[in-house]
Amino acid sequence: MYDVTVKTGFAAAHQLRLYDGKYENLHGHNWTAQVTVEADELDPIGVGIDFVKLKAMVEKNLSQLDYHNINEVPPFDEQNPSAENIARWLFLKLKAEVNTNSTRVKRVEICEMEGCGASYFE
Repeated sequence: MYDVTVKTGFAAAHQLRLYDGKYENLHGHNWTAQVTVEADELDPIGVGIDFVKLKAMVEKNLSQLDYHNINEVPPFDEQNPSAENIARWLFLKLKAEVNTNSTRVKRVEICEMEGCGASYFE
């Protein structure tokens, strides 16, 4: 079993609805996203999943949030744009693109800032 991980970032604003405190106000972050894919086996050249292709898939999905107010991007126009919900959203999007008989998304971690983040996995 192999784990393949890529990390990238995006910049976006959000506000946490019904949060009793300053984070209910619109504010921005330089977010990071770390995605780990599990591979049962390696291809003929010794690769579980191509880093470049995986990172491109992650960045394509995150481009929907990059330099936006996340609260205006579906489904976060109705769902609170917490790190937890963003991690699940990205996990489910990538699951549809990455999962095969031998590879599957294992974990997505979204960090709002250094040392503060949430992961989603199934």
